[in-house]
Amino acid sequence: MSAKISNQFGNIEIDRQVIAQVAYKAAMESYGLVGLAYKSKGIVELLKGENATKGVKVEELEDNTIAIELYVIIQYGTNISTVANNIIDRVKYTVENMTAIKVSKIDINVQGIRVK
Repeated sequence: MSAKISNQFGNIEIDRQVIAQVAYKAAMESYGLVGLAYKSKGIVELLKGENATKGVKVEELEDNTIAIELYVIIQYGTNISTVANNIIDRVKYTVENMTAIKVSKIDINVQGIRVK
C-alpha cells in the first residue's frame, strides 16, 4: 500500500517505506534520541543503517491521513516527555512538508534508555 495524493494533473503515490525513511531521518535529528528500536522475542535491539526503518510503522487512515508509530531508545538523563514531544513535532513537520500528506497521529513507544 502507498499514500496517494491527487490533483488536477494526476496522481502521486508515495510508498510507506519512503514515509518511514523520512520519519526516521527527522526523528534522528532530535536531541536525546539514541536511535530506533525493534523488539524481537522480548529483546530490544538498537537499529542501525538500512534496518532502522523497522522501528517506524506507517498506517494509512480512511480520511486520507497517516498515523506514524515510532519505537525509540532515549538517552539516560533526558526528560522523556520533552524528548518525545520534540520527536513528534519534528517528524510531523518534516513528513507533512516533504510529502504533502497530513499526519493525524504520532505515537512514541519508549523501548529503553541507554546509559553511556
